[in-house]
Amino acid sequence: MYRDDSEKMNQKLLGLNGDEAAAYAIKQVNPEVVAAYPITPQTIIVERFSEYVANGLVDSEFVAVESEHSALSACVGASATGARAYTATAANGLALMWEILYIASGMRQPIIMSIANRALSGPLNIHNDHSDSMGARDSGWIQIYCENCQEVYDSHITAWRIAENINVQLPIMICFDGFTISHTMENVFTLNDEIVQNFIGKRVFPKITGHLGETDLRLNPTCPITMGAMDLQDYYFEHKVQQHEALLNSLEVIESVENEFSEITGREYGLIQSYMMEDADVALIGMGSVMGTTKYVVDQLRSNGIKVGLIKIRCYRPFPKEKLVKAISNCKVIGIIEKSLSFGSVGSPLYQDIKTVLYDYEKKPLIIGYVHGLGGRDTSPENLKQIFQDLLKIDNLTKKIGNQQYIGLRE
Repeated sequence: MYRDDSEKMNQKLLGLNGDEAAAYAIKQVNPEVVAAYPITPQTIIVERFSEYVANGLVDSEFVAVESEHSALSACVGASATGARAYTATAANGLALMWEILYIASGMRQPIIMSIANRALSGPLNIHNDHSDSMGARDSGWIQIYCENCQEVYDSHITAWRIAENINVQLPIMICFDGFTISHTMENVFTLNDEIVQNFIGKRVFPKITGHLGETDLRLNPTCPITMGAMDLQDYYFEHKVQQHEALLNSLEVIESVENEFSEITGREYGLIQSYMMEDADVALIGMGSVMGTTKYVVDQLRSNGIKVGLIKIRCYRPFPKEKLVKAISNCKVIGIIEKSLSFGSVGSPLYQDIKTVLYDYEKKPLIIGYVHGLGGRDTSPENLKQIFQDLLKIDNLTKKIGNQQYIGLRE
């Protein structure tokens, strides 16, 4: 959201869908290596970027690999040498990368990857839900979820500064809803190339001491080091905890980078976004494009004097515990809406995280989980109104209605 019109004077308005917004931002970043394999609904990203390469608009080495596993492997190798590396995928493509997800984060490579979220097979489905990236939530990657095309563009610029921060050095998934965002054209305000380049700066490397003296943490023939070596009982535990601590460090870094970006663009994001929460009795918490529709519903209900609000979780990993607790401190009842089903569990991932966060607090709202939109099924304003109406009827906070409800499910 813009603070005032003067702050967007130097920005160019383009009509872009989500995939094109991602590709355009990456063109402006101009990473040294882009390795990718096409998969719906991500394909437009790498198609557009390949056009930028063919037209000489970027210096990037575009590597057309034979699979998504190879795409991320190529990025790991490139990033290890000090190059900026980018890839994009979705659904089964992300699943095929699974082994390399952990290698990228374990080797502390600040790779950026777009995820045009899509349901996992089988049965085969090419439309949106969050089952793909939610399955990868514990792979050691930062995860950012976008609401619209503007946020997709902005996130693909700020991500580099976050990932490459000396106290982070971790890869980032930028997630946005397949087709709903990836193939939908919207107004996107874009910066000029020089501003983007000045903002991201040059990649920073941690310093280490090798057998030939101090050097950057990257592969360099003049000062050889080993990366991705065998790591058994003696150090593996410590290295995993270091990854966890780096993810927690990124909370502060994300806010700092976003604040700096906001000074340039007038657009504010942060870890979470609260809407009409100051006096809300009832709220919905969720991620992705559905939160735009939820804002519309909140506005309608507010116009009728009903005190409802919403919280959009933008940064899901690391989980923004402190921000969330503060935002919901006065709420009586909360509904968690998510496009993911955790098979055999007591609730879906976001529901479980929020329940865990609030467990130790004496004062906490009643929390009810709602699964919606699996396989791309539409979640209408009427569906969201029904959730709010159900939550508003719950005046006995000890009432047991179950951990998980389904919205839009046929009987």
